[in-house]
Amino acid sequence: MEKLVSLCKRRGFIFQSSEIYGGTGSVWDYGPLGVELKKNLKDRWWNAMVRARDDIEGLDAAILMHPRVWEASGHVSGFVDPLVECSNCRKRFRADDAKIKGTPGTPDVQCPACGMKGTLGAPRLFNLMFKTFMGPVEDTASVVYLRPETAQGIYVNFLNVQQSTRQKIPFGIAQIGKAFRNEITPGNFIFRTREFEQMEMQFFVEPGSDMEWFEFWKGQRLEWHKSLGLDHARLKYHQHTTEELAHYARAAFDIQFDFGGTLGFQEIEGVHNRGDFDLTQHQQFSGKKLEYFDQPNNRRYTPYVVETSVGADRTTLAVLVNAYHEETVEGEDEGRTVLKLQPSLAPVKAGIFPLVKKDGMPEMAHRIAEDLRPLYPVFYDESGAIGRRYRRQDEIGTPFGITVDGESMAEGTVTIRDRDTLQQDRVAADQLRAVLAERLAR
Repeated sequence: MEKLVSLCKRRGFIFQSSEIYGGTGSVWDYGPLGVELKKNLKDRWWNAMVRARDDIEGLDAAILMHPRVWEASGHVSGFVDPLVECSNCRKRFRADDAKIKGTPGTPDVQCPACGMKGTLGAPRLFNLMFKTFMGPVEDTASVVYLRPETAQGIYVNFLNVQQSTRQKIPFGIAQIGKAFRNEITPGNFIFRTREFEQMEMQFFVEPGSDMEWFEFWKGQRLEWHKSLGLDHARLKYHQHTTEELAHYARAAFDIQFDFGGTLGFQEIEGVHNRGDFDLTQHQQFSGKKLEYFDQPNNRRYTPYVVETSVGADRTTLAVLVNAYHEETVEGEDEGRTVLKLQPSLAPVKAGIFPLVKKDGMPEMAHRIAEDLRPLYPVFYDESGAIGRRYRRQDEIGTPFGITVDGESMAEGTVTIRDRDTLQQDRVAADQLRAVLAERLAR
């Protein structure tokens, strides 16, 4: 993970937020390559969930919502973690932190940070929502929260979307958006952060068909993660036990990825059968009916919900961890670091290189780059030895290297090098668009 974090900063994937001021804890900025990678991932999800289906509609709900929304959802009263604080070093921990040996609040318990005994106070509940104020006066009437999840924006818009699109049950609503949680112990790079992005879809179904749809979406979502090129052996389901299951949930599975190291298998997506809890709660707190009218059977009912919730940042990290390789290269003294990203996810699709900076090669390479750039993100590089230029592109996951050499000037052909196999093929320069389209579609 340390090597990956170093690569991400050095090559412009991810930076610590406000780094010149010492950084903001567990908040990260996506650099030029990171924003492309994450956007490719989000586009992949949106295409699979919304554009490829006629039974899911898109939504972009506001971050700031009426505070009663969070009372209805249970976040105001129940979205809490037990917090303990050391009176000596002032460090804070979750009360169930595995590093705390014993019961906090008793004399023999040692602080895992400073080592002092008897300094950990008794647990107290800590709400994870960020609270702010709307309007000019900071009084209780103007309290609002930064949303801790994106799902509630979907629930309160259930009828708006259903009626405006004339969708019939079963159908879903999908959205991608930021959420905020004032985590006590965030960390592990972008795995657990205070500001993060979710890709969520809530699928509304007729009561009694919910478990059938739950199994359907459970299978669909695992296959989607496999389609990203994630190693199948590093993916698995985790079924929530009775103790883990939320009070409203009828069934819940996590899709976990093996991040290796101290993290191991961790959740990157949750698939939940939420029953009718959410719509029923919002009906009660708002006084507005959120029922579906089934015209053929002339009856009204409150739909059940099957939820799929993906962490965009966690999945981005999984893709990076899965792609990171250190290799030796036959016939070369130096090894190489390579991100074996699936080509469709790679931030840059091709590096364009003149072999030398003379004999018309840079001019031809520039023309190729200008021809490809409207279709694909490409990077022109004429600095340094060709091997070093290849290595720089390997390190950021660029799947193809296109080199203009002496033969190019005479024959109108170029070499195209494959990042993973290192094989080089000669192709006509005027066929590069078609060649890249075919290879990127694999």
